[in-house]
Amino acid sequence: MSRSMYYYGHKKDDQTVISKLLELAARYPTRGFETYYGKIRLEGLLWNRKRVLRVYRNINLKLRIKRKARIPCRIKEKLIVPGRVNETWSIDFMSDALSNGRRFRVLNVIDDYNRESLINEAFYSIPGVRLVQKLKELIIYRPKPKRIRTDNGPEFLSKVFVDFCRVNDIELQYIQPGKPAQNAYIERLNRTFREDVLDAYLFGSLMEVNAIAYEWQIDYNSNHPHKSLNGLSPWLYAKEFLIN
Repeated sequence: MSRSMYYYGHKKDDQTVISKLLELAARYPTRGFETYYGKIRLEGLLWNRKRVLRVYRNINLKLRIKRKARIPCRIKEKLIVPGRVNETWSIDFMSDALSNGRRFRVLNVIDDYNRESLINEAFYSIPGVRLVQKLKELIIYRPKPKRIRTDNGPEFLSKVFVDFCRVNDIELQYIQPGKPAQNAYIERLNRTFREDVLDAYLFGSLMEVNAIAYEWQIDYNSNHPHKSLNGLSPWLYAKEFLIN
């Protein structure tokens, strides 16, 4: 064997094949080589099958790429003040930690009409089942809302929560991802709750968090003046509505 044959290196450029396979893998992540090669042939690219298969294996496309679930496109809707109590509720979560470092979450629910705080309760975790349980407890003594506004968190996308709203004929209104201003009423409540409760105390247990949160909720609904409510508290504003 001649020395030149021993040192010979393959000089064929496979970059175009690599680019095409990566493009197909991005568009069809759950497909395999046969589908990709079929699409390449349908596009009129007469690349040799063995060549395409070699490149496919070299760039490790034989390892399946898990498709990431995508959030459906959300329609931007103007944030309006409902015309009456229990027309629209907004729901959101907050996070904090106990003095021992253990994380917990707070479930906040607000009536958009009079900014009344309906739920402020802390748990170590709040899966969809627990969220639905708290809403069921709430509508035992309060009429259910016509719609609920939330962000796109996994709890709000869960089957148990979506089914609960469907069965109870409650319209789900999701804000656009990364646009918390579209849920401004509860974002304002979150800020007040954090300043008055979460940032003001060191908690040793969830019991302490929920005890102070309950006291804060009563004081907020009865004594917190809102400029948007003509200086009235949520309960006083709702009382004015019932009188008129």
